[in-house]
Amino acid sequence: MTSRLAFLRELLRDEEVRSISRRYFISNGFDGTLTSIGIIVGSFLGGNQTGMEIIRVVAGGTVGLAASGVWSVWEIERAEKLAELQRVEDRLLIGLEGTELHERKSDARKVNAVMSGLGPTLGMLLPIVPYFFVGAVLSLLWATVLGVLIGVGLLFVFGAYMGNISDQNWVIAGLRTGLVGLVVGGINIVLPG
Repeated sequence: MTSRLAFLRELLRDEEVRSISRRYFISNGFDGTLTSIGIIVGSFLGGNQTGMEIIRVVAGGTVGLAASGVWSVWEIERAEKLAELQRVEDRLLIGLEGTELHERKSDARKVNAVMSGLGPTLGMLLPIVPYFFVGAVLSLLWATVLGVLIGVGLLFVFGAYMGNISDQNWVIAGLRTGLVGLVVGGINIVLPG
């Protein structure tokens, strides 16, 4: 177990593994957050919803997006890593099954898939936290407002982080991505229905 953790730490030091995982996490986290904002605003405006009903709807969506994130990346990275290994095998004229390189590619795929599923899970579930307090501390309206603000804040963090790693102004990058959450909420408000 200790050697496995050491191997995982070493794997996470690999910039390619971190870069691919970061992309999947942020991209799918962005999707999950915007989906959550859309669901909570749409549910509130639709009326006749309780806080727990909104939680159930978002939780169901979370299962779907997280499963999609894990499964799609598992298959995408499986194909990509096998293609990379095949190119190396073709140059070396030997098979690499069971080698450290083969294991490293397989473990990288697992890390990428987990991060891909974690992004939308976080993005969808954080905005619904206020709904757990509906009736006790918050009204449905305030839970919705806070949920949208949490989502916008999370989008800001995603953007600021990406701006920081790319040497952009992290505040501008964060504001740019946070704005999208407000736009999605606003579009839901003006939709007919």
